Amino acid sequence: MKISVIGAGLAGAEAANYFANRGVKVALYDIKPNAFTPAHKSEKFAELVCSNSLKSNDMFGNAAGLLKEELRLLGSITMEAAERTKVPAGGALAVNREEFSAYITEKIKANSNIEFISEEIKEVPTDGLTIIATGPLTTAPLAESIRGVAGALYFYDASAPIVSADSIDMESAFKGDRYGKGDGDHINCPMNKEEYDAFYDALISAERATLHEFEKSDVFEGCMPVEVMAARGRDTLRFGPLKPAGLDNPKTGRWAYATLQLRKEDKAGTMYNMVGFQTNLKFGEQKRVFSMIPALKNAEFLRYGVMHRNAFIDAPKSLNPDFSLKVRPNIFIAGQLSGVEGYVESAGAGLLAAIYAYRKLNGEKEILISDNTVLGALARYITTENKNFQPMNANFGILPPLPVRDKKEKKRCMAERSLAAVKEFINEIN
Repeated sequence: MKISVIGAGLAGAEAANYFANRGVKVALYDIKPNAFTPAHKSEKFAELVCSNSLKSNDMFGNAAGLLKEELRLLGSITMEAAERTKVPAGGALAVNREEFSAYITEKIKANSNIEFISEEIKEVPTDGLTIIATGPLTTAPLAESIRGVAGALYFYDASAPIVSADSIDMESAFKGDRYGKGDGDHINCPMNKEEYDAFYDALISAERATLHEFEKSDVFEGCMPVEVMAARGRDTLRFGPLKPAGLDNPKTGRWAYATLQLRKEDKAGTMYNMVGFQTNLKFGEQKRVFSMIPALKNAEFLRYGVMHRNAFIDAPKSLNPDFSLKVRPNIFIAGQLSGVEGYVESAGAGLLAAIYAYRKLNGEKEILISDNTVLGALARYITTENKNFQPMNANFGILPPLPVRDKKEKKRCMAERSLAAVKEFINEIN
């Protein structure tokens, strides 16, 4: 039986390679080289558009590094290509982009079980097992078809930063909801006038990330970055996302001059979202400026805010835990389209979707990877009910917590638990 993979980016390449190496015939579709998205230039597969860095290689101190080790254990072609084409980059894994894409392209085209077809697929297939991994720049006809089947599809990603709960300085913060209405789950971060003025001055002068031309109108029509809002006037934020009204500080009995609210991002309460702080600042600037808020002076940023063109489905409503569509279980959504954020995360979602789809193809029992792994925790996160869903990257905050107080030791223990779980999963599926 032949299966179809739509999209030859990182996720699609992972899926096609996994199936083909197990003797399954694959039809791999991509619009290249007959056409290109606005961001792509090369005819090769798995093109890295924005950066040559695949982030940290530290598996015991960084979730991105741990995810890469999980993928190495699972036989990822992305990790294989990265190892062959890496360049010096300190503690990060960086690659020669041209050589990286060329390596994956050659491996895919040399596999006799893969037939590559340069064709634009405009509709979600009705028959056969298919993995759709067309990425954040899915073409308009297919995007509309996916929207019709999955029920929702977003065309830009405007996400606020997320911080680790245990890094919030509760001596400078307090819990409670505006005017006491709610379940009391918000954490409030007050500022006095002097603190606010210093924060404001730093915010409006901070360096912003560069957007592609094709992204600008899509992104900013839908959501205003906090730094753009601030530029409208010194007090604009105090009547917007930093509005103090209704937030009585129990330590003073008064409203503060300005107050940032943090919203619980997960049921366990290990992650908190900076409410209303969608931003296009560079990551380093986000760390510098947002840490000026007293309660966030030691904040660990699990996800920085992003604003870019990014088609992704409402995964919590649309996807089963195995990445298949609830309304059409023969269709799997992988890569960034599924709601993961980042190159390695996209590759991981493609590989995991292929593992699950392969078992379904062979009529085998469903076996899901443990959410003690970064890969499993990402899959769980994107398929768990979340009315404020936004794409997620690899971070330790999505992993089940451990009762270890020292942060460095906690991450090491999480990593050891994760790698043991991956090896157990490999034994189960084999």
